[in-house]
Amino acid sequence: MTLDLVTIRRDLHQIPEIGLEEFKTQAYLLEKIADITAGKAFVEQRTWRTGILVFLNGSAPEKTIGWRTDIDGLPIVEQTGLEFSSTHEGRMHACGHDMHMTVALGLLNELVQTQPKHSVLFLFQPAEENEAGGMLMYEDEAFGDWLPDEFYALHVRPDLKVGEIATNTGTLFAGTCEVKITFKGKGGHAAFPHMANDALVAAAHFVTQVQTVVSRNVDPIQGGVVTFGDMRAGTTNNVIADEAFLHGTIRSLTQDMSLLMQERVRTLAEGVAASFGMEVVVDLKQGGYLPVENNPALASDLMNFFDEREGVQLIDCLPAMTGEDFGYLLQKVPGVMFWLGIETLYALHHPMMSPNEAALPFGVEHISAFLKMKAG
Repeated sequence: MTLDLVTIRRDLHQIPEIGLEEFKTQAYLLEKIADITAGKAFVEQRTWRTGILVFLNGSAPEKTIGWRTDIDGLPIVEQTGLEFSSTHEGRMHACGHDMHMTVALGLLNELVQTQPKHSVLFLFQPAEENEAGGMLMYEDEAFGDWLPDEFYALHVRPDLKVGEIATNTGTLFAGTCEVKITFKGKGGHAAFPHMANDALVAAAHFVTQVQTVVSRNVDPIQGGVVTFGDMRAGTTNNVIADEAFLHGTIRSLTQDMSLLMQERVRTLAEGVAASFGMEVVVDLKQGGYLPVENNPALASDLMNFFDEREGVQLIDCLPAMTGEDFGYLLQKVPGVMFWLGIETLYALHHPMMSPNEAALPFGVEHISAFLKMKAG
């Protein structure tokens, strides 16, 4: 069966959905998977909420090779102006998961042409962006006896050219922790500050002081990130705010460093609140967003394969502070994640991010060759 990869990608691009709400996306994928696997007796299929698992039974299996794609979108208003822009208001595939899904369908189409020796699992995973869907599926035992022995996945990268694949034999992505902090003071009239307890001022002090977590608590060789991108307090100019809300992220390349940074953020927030005589609520949500740690041996094999592959430019890259819930699955199953170049001006999560679709046939051709080699 021949797939029109560009059409598939554009169809998917128009229906981005938030994690665990990917109902249209799942229906579309199920329809395509049914077409691809029709008449293939060695293929089985399961669903888990909005996720899909497709299992290719090997002819003489000694192991299972896994390929994972994420399927959810982001709460972003698209500004690309494309004819196939999102039809879901306030939703966009700004992280390239439409590209990921399309490549996965292309790989599935290649792998089902002949029954492989070893079994192969294709995981279409929901909720990468918000609820760590990989962790939820693992903890819910959605894999059952289909849990792979090796797991592989890609992520598109705008600043790499089409034809470039980048990864390393260690940590590729950071672990992330979502932070929500609410300072609770006492509201009042702007003219009588002594009769109130200004939560906005306390939050401002905290934002300033929290910068010392990285500059004075993190080993500079290891690195880390503490960013608060959302601060909300007050209603108008002459009313002292009774509450101030902060929403941020902690990122590090090791779990030990992440835990240290989380503790320092909590301690600083509680200290600032105490100094202002107010309450504070600190919510640290790490969930399944652990560092993406490639298995060194499997990563070496993958890198050697692509390095020797004509038409592929392999890059041994440094870690990035981006986060990915595939890190959770790589804590359970050895595997590798790598970057796929999509050559576009705008960064991931930007409302004008628009991948070069030439990466689709490139990815399917070369990654399917790798999977066929692994599956025998």
